Amino acid sequence: MQTKVSNKSKELSSILESHLSGKMNRARIKFMALMIISLCKVQTVCFERLSQGFETASKSGSSLRRIQRFMADYVLDMDLIARMIFSLLPHKPPYRLLMDRTNWKFGQTNINVLVVAIAYKGVSFPILYRMMNKKGASHIDERIAIINRYIGLFGKETIKELLADREFIGERWFGYLNKNAIRYYIRILGNYQVMHAINGKTMQVSRLFESLKVNSVKFLSKPYWVTGRICHLAAYCFINQGKRDLVIIASFSKTRESINEYAKRWQIESMFRAIKSSGFNIQRTHLSDINRFEKLLTLVFIAFLWAYLTGIYIHKKIKRIRLLKHGRKAKSFFKYGLEYIADWLLNPYRQNNINPNKFLSCT
Repeated sequence: MQTKVSNKSKELSSILESHLSGKMNRARIKFMALMIISLCKVQTVCFERLSQGFETASKSGSSLRRIQRFMADYVLDMDLIARMIFSLLPHKPPYRLLMDRTNWKFGQTNINVLVVAIAYKGVSFPILYRMMNKKGASHIDERIAIINRYIGLFGKETIKELLADREFIGERWFGYLNKNAIRYYIRILGNYQVMHAINGKTMQVSRLFESLKVNSVKFLSKPYWVTGRICHLAAYCFINQGKRDLVIIASFSKTRESINEYAKRWQIESMFRAIKSSGFNIQRTHLSDINRFEKLLTLVFIAFLWAYLTGIYIHKKIKRIRLLKHGRKAKSFFKYGLEYIADWLLNPYRQNNINPNKFLSCT
């Protein structure tokens, strides 16, 4: 028997309720289900388009007002959503955390988001995020606050390591990570002044790797003071726009794997690309209020997780993603899953036996 499209949001609502029951109003849960399904159907954050994708008997104008009221008035418990996403992750802790920032400008408003995500097989799942009503880099207090929030929710024992780019440096920040014994691999600028931990000699960090050949890696056997904290250093030399360049990594512990570990940071870029140009086009939102934008972003992140989990399953159990000549997959797990969900929603009489709703179930 075919499942009617109109029942699919009801199914998803029941599944979300199993995660959120007793902690969120049932009407709000139902609304979230309608929004997530519409996001997967229309694949844009434009409210007018989303309202047209609602599986209700109401006219799209009524659905549009419902969306606007939710964004304007409802206070969404972000920790509650983080726990739900955490419970649905496709692998077990300890996790590799990725910290990064994504931003763009809409009119005179800077949309600037600090994100902590969990890496997994070429992508990452956003678990916590902090809206910043400013342009430019995050402050150390903001970084510490978001990691403290993660530890409060999930425990320090669930952290395997933290990867971050050159923005995420500083004496107090490194001191915080060292004090909490959080293993990290963080890129630093080549013009940083570092000091040998034993002989006290100070120099620009790039000078330590002057003799490094292109496409080669070097690990320093002795520790150095970096931004006032003891770190271990390694570098990789490559050609960047025709010029020699270095990726220099500061790490908490001495290991020959620091360059390889840091290289996995790109997985957060895959997630940002998915929620922007490859998926939901969130950069096209007209929202300028950061509190409203945070709620929209939360729903997009849930839809992203749903699509990715679906894509993994379809690839493994039904039809593998085609490989291109260079060996890469023709589509990401996210895009594969999103296409499957959209087809399942939009074509009620051309269904496979797999109900994607089950991938968000807690059972």
